[in-house]
Amino acid sequence: MGKLQRIFITFIIILAIGSAIIISSFGSVLFQEGNPVPLMVSAMKLHLFDSEYVEFSKTEKRSRYLSKNIGDSRYDIVKEFMKSKGWIYEEQMGSGLIFVQDDREAIVETRQYSKYFIIWDVQQALFTSDSGT
Repeated sequence: MGKLQRIFITFIIILAIGSAIIISSFGSVLFQEGNPVPLMVSAMKLHLFDSEYVEFSKTEKRSRYLSKNIGDSRYDIVKEFMKSKGWIYEEQMGSGLIFVQDDREAIVETRQYSKYFIIWDVQQALFTSDSGT
């Protein structure tokens, strides 16, 4: 075997072992929300750009957002987002934040994604009857 082939094989083995160590250490966090790519891209956007939250998933039923975990005020971003849509924060029950608007009630589900991030889900039905939002 040539010297170049040995170096290439050694590099591949080291890369495989390194990948296995990273996946075994962080695998549960990386894959807890399914495909980790949208979350990793959103986390990079939060670090690189001056934004408070990033929408990383949108379906007919809900939008999912990623924001930084900033300690005691970690839910302030969610509260401000909902306030901008016309909802008033009422209370927190567990991991759900309850908002009211007129005679309607909405619950925004939140969960910690890692030490640094929080994921929050907003139901699309909350905004379908709003005018222009």
